[in-house]
Amino acid sequence: MKISEIFNEKKTVFSFEVFPPKKTSSIDSIYSKLDDIAACKPDFISVTYGAGGGGASVLTAELCRTIQEKYNIPSMMHLTCVNSSKESVEDVLKVIQEYKIENILALRGDIVPELPRQTDFMHANELVTYIKARGDFHVSGACYPEGHPEAESIVSDVLNLKKKVDAGAQHLVSQLFFENEMFYSFQEKARLSGITVPIEAGIMPVVNKAQIERMVTTCGASLPPKFVKMLTRFEHSPEALKDAGIAYAIDQIVDLFTQGVDGVHLYTMNQPDVARRISEAVASLRSC
Repeated sequence: MKISEIFNEKKTVFSFEVFPPKKTSSIDSIYSKLDDIAACKPDFISVTYGAGGGGASVLTAELCRTIQEKYNIPSMMHLTCVNSSKESVEDVLKVIQEYKIENILALRGDIVPELPRQTDFMHANELVTYIKARGDFHVSGACYPEGHPEAESIVSDVLNLKKKVDAGAQHLVSQLFFENEMFYSFQEKARLSGITVPIEAGIMPVVNKAQIERMVTTCGASLPPKFVKMLTRFEHSPEALKDAGIAYAIDQIVDLFTQGVDGVHLYTMNQPDVARRISEAVASLRSC
């Protein structure tokens, strides 16, 4: 099922993200968790694309196929282009079609200094255009409520996002944020620019301080005073911090549902217990 069809059927979409294991870990490390993650019945599950391309694309596609065939849940495969040529993307699209994956999240991807930068795709909108010309895919894009870290301003970032939508992106998934007002402000700017596609709010529950510091450095999300106080108060008690982080995420999600957000995309970090606790807490909201 295409994600566009899910949004047509649902008042508020609730989806998950998982990621393939690192090269140093066994593939069983994710497959052993999928049963519990899928049991939460998300509307779809996205699978991230491993750094460096190559075999990472096949592993991501295999996870997507398993999610669809074993659990009957639509999947969305991440596809990056920063280190890809048109030929390599073409090869990946053939695998995607063979595996009957209909949904792709088109991303530029992170620039890795150790890897040679390809020049066929300089921006995600170029990848969107390329994918749309090569199959009947639903293509989604990423967005940054506080602006992309490399953008000159939030206005220029939204204008670039509009190019991505004009190229064919039918749905947007936001980077994580910890202050809902940031998301609402961004959403308003996006709508004023003419972006009408569904925008899902990306929520990441905090389970440890090192994790959140790493993610904030990567995506540039700011930490509101309430969130910082939570980290400071419970940073030396892992279980307390995990409980507080889950409660904080639930509070964000309840507010987002209340405000009529198009969807919520939960970054599960491959942790079934976190996904389950949050899913159970908002289960009744999903039916309203």
